[in-house]
Amino acid sequence: MEALRVGGTLIWYYYICKREVWLMAHNIVSDQDDPNIDIGRFMHENSYKRKKKEISIGGIKVDVLDKKDGYLMIGEIKKSSKFIESSKMQLASSKFIESSKMQLAYYLLELKRNGLEGKGVLMFPRERKRETIELTDELIEELEGAEKDIIEICNRPYPPKPNKINMCKNCAYAEFCWS
Repeated sequence: MEALRVGGTLIWYYYICKREVWLMAHNIVSDQDDPNIDIGRFMHENSYKRKKKEISIGGIKVDVLDKKDGYLMIGEIKKSSKFIESSKMQLASSKFIESSKMQLAYYLLELKRNGLEGKGVLMFPRERKRETIELTDELIEELEGAEKDIIEICNRPYPPKPNKINMCKNCAYAEFCWS
């Protein structure tokens, strides 16, 4: 495998499912007809139309970029703050939020590595909800550990064994684990 570039998407998957990290890094494409993917694309294309979207900065691609009060504000659009909309899925929801925060924090870390300071905002357009993320020393340390672990996972000859979690039900990679 050629040199792996850890990006925000792999960070997001890392906090959800390490098997997905391996599958994605090995260019195994998820079910592109999955309705959750279609909804996510629609939300991304039709939300925050007045903002600059899909901006590449170095090795990252941010959903929204804005300048506010002298600093860069980067935004990450998610269709919902709940991965699965069900009262029984609190764990899934908190895992989804955690992975989204870490993805956004990773973008802030990449900005910092390139000499830029910024703040992040998770945006949930359906809920009209926002959550601000700032990069801390603790987040930097955790993300650097995650980067090392992701590289180790991706260099394995086989993916990690599937681990059934609440989010498997709506996963576009489910056929690679449970067929």
